Amino acid sequence: MKYMLLFCGTRDAQRAFEAMTPEELGPRLTEVGRWFAEHQAKITESNQLAPPESATTVHLDRGDEPLITNGPYLEGNEVIGGYAIIDVGGLDDALAVARTWPGGASVEVRPIAGR
Repeated sequence: MKYMLLFCGTRDAQRAFEAMTPEELGPRLTEVGRWFAEHQAKITESNQLAPPESATTVHLDRGDEPLITNGPYLEGNEVIGGYAIIDVGGLDDALAVARTWPGGASVEVRPIAGR
């Protein structure tokens, strides 16, 4: 079964991450790289996302014509920094993978809807 892991954090954590020096960032990236290597057989796709400020949102529910706005749809302090799609036996296996994420904050686990 396929699940999407959404790697979530706060805007403050994102700003702190962006302000890290290469020396501070190196060990963090090494940990994350190890996690991806450890789970590579289960990961079918993954990517880091650009900051929320780079988003463009198409609102289809605001009048006769779609409204296009700059910025994320969701307002608040939480951001999604990236994702991984994993193929595992079920929810317990997906949760076991999510529990080991070294990036901190939280990981939202969602099943991929079958067709």
